[in-house]
Amino acid sequence: MHPVSDTDALFLLATTLASKRRPAELVEIIAGFEPLLEPVPGTSRLIDTIRRLTAHGLVELSEERFALTAAGQQLMVGLPRRTDTAGLVTHLRGKLAAFEGPAGSPSVHLSQAQVDAAVLAQRAAASAGGKNLLMPKPKVEEEDLRRGPRRGKGWR
Repeated sequence: MHPVSDTDALFLLATTLASKRRPAELVEIIAGFEPLLEPVPGTSRLIDTIRRLTAHGLVELSEERFALTAAGQQLMVGLPRRTDTAGLVTHLRGKLAAFEGPAGSPSVHLSQAQVDAAVLAQRAAASAGGKNLLMPKPKVEEEDLRRGPRRGKGWR
């Protein structure tokens, strides 16, 4: 797959983080850049990356949600576990450069307004605090489970 940019690798990593349980919306993928400690790329770079990755059959779009295809998941296998984001991007860029994808995959063309709206929604959610777009956490019971039932005065 040529040409390959850092944005392609970062988008694949963010998509992997955001779509572990189900296909992810663009807002969730953009939120996936945050744990990678990378800034969100510009709108035109994101549009080009999405077009390129869908055209090569690595990412698919169904019902406004993105997911890795089987080929995309295969690229993510074997990434080094104990490295920083730059090391992951470098390793993934090498895999992308060697990847020969199908030529007939349809590419997805998003408008600038769609991508801008997703970026603004992610920024609003991030500044609001308390809400994690990647992993909503269920409420925990107030009860302290570490204490046993016989924890009172005089018990030894």
